Amino acid sequence: MKTLIAAVALFLMLFGSALANSIRIKDLVEFDGVRGNDLIGYGLVVGLNGTGDGIRNAPFTEDIMSNILERLGVNITGEQFRPKNVAAVFVTATLPPFARSGSRIDVTVSAIGDAKSLLGGTLIMTPLNAADGEIYAVSQGTVIAGGASAEGEGAAVIQGVPTSGVIPSGARVERELEFDFTKLKSIRLALRTPDFTTAERIESAINQNFGRVVSRMLDSGTVLVDIMATKALSPAHALGDIENLRVAPERKARVVVDQRSGTIVMGEDVRISRVAVSQGNLTLRIQEQPLVVQPNPFTDGEAIVVPRTDVAIHEEPGTGLAEVSGGTSLSEVIAGLNALGVSPRDMIDILKSIKAAGALHADFVVR
Repeated sequence: MKTLIAAVALFLMLFGSALANSIRIKDLVEFDGVRGNDLIGYGLVVGLNGTGDGIRNAPFTEDIMSNILERLGVNITGEQFRPKNVAAVFVTATLPPFARSGSRIDVTVSAIGDAKSLLGGTLIMTPLNAADGEIYAVSQGTVIAGGASAEGEGAAVIQGVPTSGVIPSGARVERELEFDFTKLKSIRLALRTPDFTTAERIESAINQNFGRVVSRMLDSGTVLVDIMATKALSPAHALGDIENLRVAPERKARVVVDQRSGTIVMGEDVRISRVAVSQGNLTLRIQEQPLVVQPNPFTDGEAIVVPRTDVAIHEEPGTGLAEVSGGTSLSEVIAGLNALGVSPRDMIDILKSIKAAGALHADFVVR
C-alpha cells in the first residue's frame, strides 16, 4: 500500500511539474497566413491650444491644410494665414488578420513638425495605406496624448511625450485583404524561438491529438501541418484544435545583463564549470590644486599659475579568491555573490570574466 501511494505521489509530482512547464502551441508559434499588416497615413491634427506647428518651420503643414480646405470648397489662394492650433502628423496602425469592413482598429498619432503638444487635438479624416499603396482604413477622432507640458517666461517642464498619442478604435476598416483561408490544404507553424527539440514536441503533440501523422517538422523553426489529413471541417477548425495543445518548450541557456540598470536575467539551465574568482575595487583619484605665485611688490612682473596635481590610488579589499565547483548553477553563484555584498555592476563584470574564461556555458547577451 505504501509503495502504491509513493508511486502515485511521484506520478503527480512529475505530471504537475510537466503541466506547469507546458505552454500552449498558440503562444509558441505564428500560423502561416495569420498575420497583421502595417498601415500608415499623413494627416492633420486641429484644435490645439497654441501648441501646433510653426508654419515657417513646417511648410508641409500649410500645404496639407490648404488641400483640405480646398476639398471642402474654401478658396484660400493667395491668403496668408499662420495658425498655431494645427499640426502635421503621421498616423500608424496595424490591420489585424481577418479584419472585415466596418470593424475598428486603434491608431497611433505622432507629430512630425515642431508642435509642442497634441493634447486636446482632433485628427481630421486621414486615409491609411498599406505597402501596396491601397487604402485599407480611414482614421479620425480625438487624440489621447500620453504626456503633459507647461511653459512660462523663464522655464518649461515636460512630462511624458505630449507629441505622440493614440486614438482607441480610431480607424474604420474600408477594404479587406484578399486572402481565402478556407482554401489552404496545408499550413506552416513558425516557431517564435527556433529549437529542434521544441519543434519535435509540437509535431508529436499534434500527431497524438489527431491519432495519425498529420504534421512534420521541416526544420528547427517550422512544422508543416497537412490540413486535409486532419479531416477537420475547415482549416479554422483544425487550427482551433491545434493551438490549445500544450507542450513543454526547450530553451537555450542564456544570461542577459543590462549595464545601464544593473539587471541580470538568467535561465534555470545555465551552468558554470570549475573556476576561481577574485574581485576587488581599484580607485584612482586625481585632484588639481593650482598655486598662484604673485610678483614682488613694486615690480612689473605678472602673477604665474603653477600647476599642482595630487594623484592617489586606493584599492579596496576584494572578496578574496572563491572557487566554484563544476556543474554549479548560476543562480547559486549569484546567491553567493549577493551574500558577499557584491554590487550588481561588479557582478556583471565577474560574469563577463567567467564567460571569457570559458566557464560560463550559456549565451551571454549584454545590452
